[in-house]
Amino acid sequence: MVKTSSLGDVIHSLPALTDAARAIPDIKFDWVVEQSFAEVPNWHPAVDRVIPVAVRHWRKHPVQAWRSGEWAEFKQKVGHYSYDAVIDAQGLFKSAWLTRYAKGVRYGLDKASAREPIASYFYDRPIHVTKGQHAVERVRHLFAKALGYSIDGQLDNVLGEYSLSFQSKRQNSVVLLHGTTWASKHWPEYSWVELAGLLQEAGYSVKLPWGNDIEKSRAELIAGQSGAEVLPKMSLTGLAELLSNSAGCVSVDTGLGHLAAAVDTPTLALFGPTSSALTGFYGKNQQSLQSAFHCAPCMLRECKYQLPPGEFPPCFEELPAARVFQQFVAMQEEIDVSSDGVVA
Repeated sequence: MVKTSSLGDVIHSLPALTDAARAIPDIKFDWVVEQSFAEVPNWHPAVDRVIPVAVRHWRKHPVQAWRSGEWAEFKQKVGHYSYDAVIDAQGLFKSAWLTRYAKGVRYGLDKASAREPIASYFYDRPIHVTKGQHAVERVRHLFAKALGYSIDGQLDNVLGEYSLSFQSKRQNSVVLLHGTTWASKHWPEYSWVELAGLLQEAGYSVKLPWGNDIEKSRAELIAGQSGAEVLPKMSLTGLAELLSNSAGCVSVDTGLGHLAAAVDTPTLALFGPTSSALTGFYGKNQQSLQSAFHCAPCMLRECKYQLPPGEFPPCFEELPAARVFQQFVAMQEEIDVSSDGVVA
């Protein structure tokens, strides 16, 4: 299978592997994925080999990729075996191009289903999957049709399973996932500060992870004004363990929020310019607050309003810290009173 990026998209593919493993005993997958996300496929028991790529780096430095032997090494690894099926789970030109180097019948989304219709011309058997579904369900349908089993009876109010092996030992801590790639998806820093204060007053310890220098600076700003704890830089596996052992999480629309969902951490997600219906956090104990601002969700990386420095998209003004805190506490209370510890 090919699903190279991003983190959320990689995580969205895991339930499809669980379906396949149940339908076809002893099935194994080799997974082509970006190096920075190569930890994730290893968490699933149906994955045999992880074949890392560095497409983003190779596109910027093609000569270096050729001279270093990285490109040749990738082609050797992906072309080593003859596969029963080669599935492009991404539907982009870059992912479809990579399937050319694998031996086997190539499956992927047809031109009416793929994000980039040109990708469909690389497949031996393009498959139609209805749009408008959550991304997880689209991948599940793609795998079922490619590998010849049915999941239709499983999709009515039944969530797909990630099948990860992290053990949960819930502690009284809340993780705030404040980092995201789009400028328009950032919740205001002053809101994070206020939320961290409210959570600590309620008895929680508040943890702030980060992945780059900008996120570290934001975490330090929030911590400096609220008393929350800035964590050291962590691997994806370390973050998964942190999240699985936390009482809960509050997150903007970011890949790590999908990781929280995958390890069953109760998470409240904040959606402004993007749609919780299509790419919301998928799993048990997941809730979303979606802005009802007149242009949300706009799906734009940059807010169309001309914002002065330090200002945030107006759609997030509808999601103040007090409202987020109240919703988070209510979610925790629902989980506590639920007989099985799960709230939809």
